[in-house]
Amino acid sequence: MNITPLYDRVVLKRVDAAETVKGGIIIPDTAKEKPMEALVVAVGEGKFDDNGKRIPMSVKAGDKVLIGKYSGTEVKIDDIDHVIVREDEILAIVK
Repeated sequence: MNITPLYDRVVLKRVDAAETVKGGIIIPDTAKEKPMEALVVAVGEGKFDDNGKRIPMSVKAGDKVLIGKYSGTEVKIDDIDHVIVREDEILAIVK
């Protein structure tokens, strides 16, 4: 895959949540919530400030981040589901 998002956009791949709960009950795909953890696949160059200088991005490819359940735009790249979000939609970096 060769994709470069524009400006302050980030391409993410959601990390699947566990298939079972503590009681051992298996949750079907239709009842699962969207995972909030995602892996950064590609990062844009950053947006410009009022003086025309580029603001560097806070995340880089390979980072694990937290995003809102319904944030971003869902796209399919090479038959794999991805989410494209703006950098300000990313809630936190998981270390």
